[in-house]
Amino acid sequence: MTDYKILFLDIDGTILRPDDTIEDSTKRAIAQVQQKGVEVFLATGRPLHEISHIGEELNIHSFIGYNGAYAIHKGTDVFKEPMNAETVEHFLNIAKKHGHEIIMYTNAKNILTSLDAPMMKQFIKRFHLQKNELFTPDVIHDILGMTLINLSENEPALYERDDKIHLAQVNLEGLRHSYDVIRDNVNKGLAVRIILELLGIPKEDSIAFGDGMNDKEMLKAVGEGFAMGNGHPDLFAYAKHKTTEVTHSGIYNGLKSLGLVN
Repeated sequence: MTDYKILFLDIDGTILRPDDTIEDSTKRAIAQVQQKGVEVFLATGRPLHEISHIGEELNIHSFIGYNGAYAIHKGTDVFKEPMNAETVEHFLNIAKKHGHEIIMYTNAKNILTSLDAPMMKQFIKRFHLQKNELFTPDVIHDILGMTLINLSENEPALYERDDKIHLAQVNLEGLRHSYDVIRDNVNKGLAVRIILELLGIPKEDSIAFGDGMNDKEMLKAVGEGFAMGNGHPDLFAYAKHKTTEVTHSGIYNGLKSLGLVN
């Protein structure tokens, strides 16, 4: 049997259910692999300053945030890759022209184009975002990631003219109008590869679970990639395995199939 050494877990739709709770089976499974010496990372599109409570609940102290732009291993920064300021400015101009909103993330705050737009309020409420401020030009060099809000089905193409950037639809009911901005050279998959190299762990000894298209690079970067049963339909092509839904012990069942939990 493979000697698995590291596990990467997406948050929303992977460990967090739609009601923002974590299944007991998920908690037990994570605790069991930790007891076996498996290193566990949370790997999310969320800003790290908004997820410390989830890490505490699961006794996880290593993180990949902002869809791969910033990583921390046991309290120590591994890397930080802000977005190109010209790209941020370009996206802000497109959004203003077409009536879209953007939420940008620094390593300390959420930077919003509006505090009052209805869909922005919905997004803030869904993700319980607390550290919110309106955009000012002085932060443009500090943006680690961004989410576009209020896009119709054909409008992502407005932003995808740069061949080094693509959009990943937020895989949550009621938020399908929202898209994470993913850089081809900065994403969860690249972060995973950097961490595996840093810790000296072979790809075949690594595992990852995800449900959204922002997870596709991560699932390809590990030896055992699991797409959740509730995952985006297009994600399954990038995963080695498909497990059950987040509401039906998806993490537990996936880890059990590898012989890691009982």
